[in-house]
Amino acid sequence: MHTDCRQFKTDRPCAPHKSQGYVCETCPVYDPISLRVLIIKLDATGDVLRTTSILRPLHAAYPSAHVTWITRPESVEVLKPNDLIDEVVVFGTEALLLLESQPFDIVINPDSSMTSSRLAAIARGREKRGFTLDDTGVLAPLNEDADYWYHCGTDDNKKKANQRTYQSILIGMSGLPSTECPIIWQMTEAESRFAGEFAFRHDISIGQDVVIGLNTGAGGRWRWKKWTEEGFRALIESILADSPRTKILLYGGPEERERNNALAGIAPDRLVDTGTGNSLRQFGALVDLCDVMVTGDTMALHLAAALRKRIVALFGPTSAVEIELYGRGAKVIPSTMPCLGCYLSDCDIRPSCMENITPDVVFAAVKREVDVVLSSRHVHRRDNAPLGQT
Repeated sequence: MHTDCRQFKTDRPCAPHKSQGYVCETCPVYDPISLRVLIIKLDATGDVLRTTSILRPLHAAYPSAHVTWITRPESVEVLKPNDLIDEVVVFGTEALLLLESQPFDIVINPDSSMTSSRLAAIARGREKRGFTLDDTGVLAPLNEDADYWYHCGTDDNKKKANQRTYQSILIGMSGLPSTECPIIWQMTEAESRFAGEFAFRHDISIGQDVVIGLNTGAGGRWRWKKWTEEGFRALIESILADSPRTKILLYGGPEERERNNALAGIAPDRLVDTGTGNSLRQFGALVDLCDVMVTGDTMALHLAAALRKRIVALFGPTSAVEIELYGRGAKVIPSTMPCLGCYLSDCDIRPSCMENITPDVVFAAVKREVDVVLSSRHVHRRDNAPLGQT
């Protein structure tokens, strides 16, 4: 029995046996595992998603690596399906049993949190990268990039002075080659059908209409990352006045239900509320309908980046520099505010940084991104003038 095969299952026949009748001893698709890698990433769902950018560089360095990823229950959907991850383990009893019983060649923990670092410390890894604990239980960055990221997290001045993206720092602290590092989100056939049926019901012609998504929320923890309702309202009115063919999709979670209902009422025939009760997987499928996504520093931003959408990203209390748009978008940042990137969950400055982002600046950025979309389709600008017109 090839118990070292990537396809091997201890409690049931493997997929090649079930589908092709192959037997282990003579299996033509035997795929031996030469290296086992453990990734520990427990933080916010959007942060877990953007950390999938580690996977392409990892497999470039170790093509036959078997990858196990430990995460919290709410982030499992971010990692499944993903052809570059062999096993996703939920943080809890199952993860602790794994660490007790399974040795790894490489353990990567890119988070300086004590919980993640404790898991890295007890993991049986021949080599560890990122963060762990030393013999006295103190956090231990394991290389220069990890030490740099640690100090960015503990020193506001260094955080604001940082000029590197999260992906650059992640790859550095993980000891991986600087190569293509996309965020990965794989859609299932069922999810594609779900999005296609939604588009059909709402008369959205994918590839023909220009579809602009407005993600109006920012989650519960960072409410000051959210742009104002007045700002979105003025932006919508500018888009509607500028192009009769553009469709606008509204995105958000339960906290944006009232806001999106109100915005959709501006022009019910042109605005579509995608709903605020979608599952994470459904939300991702609906984001795929967009050509351009306007959003704060949120899960929607990372999803749009993973799905290769044009992005207009609005920043205030979090770092714009750390966010990688992969050359497919624009960052809108209020000027002349020394407190930008404060990472405060509350603020008494008025107008706040997000209130200082003006609709005309956002609209100008949207027009530029739409122009790129139209150019990529080889559509004459006059067919959709004036939006997207240079």
